[in-house]
Amino acid sequence: MKFSRINTRQAGVGVACLLGGVAATLIAGPTAAAAEQCSAAALSGTVSSVTGQAQQYLGAHPGANHVVTAAYGQPRDQAASDIRGYFTANPQEYFELRGILAPIADVQRQCNVTVLPPELASAYHEFMAG
Repeated sequence: MKFSRINTRQAGVGVACLLGGVAATLIAGPTAAAAEQCSAAALSGTVSSVTGQAQQYLGAHPGANHVVTAAYGQPRDQAASDIRGYFTANPQEYFELRGILAPIADVQRQCNVTVLPPELASAYHEFMAG
C-alpha cells in the first residue's frame, strides 16, 4: 500500500462526523446523573476538548493521522487491522493517543452515559482495549 500525504480535509471530515454524532447523542441520549460534571454541556465540553487534542496530536504525527484517516473509508476488519498494526509498531504513539482519549471513558463511566454514536463507540472501545 502506498502512503501519500494526509489530506487535512479528510481528517477534518472525520472529526466533524465524530462531533456531530456526539452532539446528537448528547441531545437524544439517556439522562445523565444530576451532577454538574454530567450535564450535557460538561459532557460536550469533555468530548470537544478530547477531540481537539486528538486532532492536534494526529496533525503532529503523520503516520498515525494517515492510518486513522484511511480507516474511515475502509471495511471495518481492514480498518481495525491497519490501526492495530500501526500502533503495535508504534507503541509510544498508541499510549500517547490512548491517554488523550481516556477522558471519554472516564465521563462515560462516571455519568453512566454513552457519548459516542454506536459506530464510533465500537472503534473507540476496540482502540482503548489495545
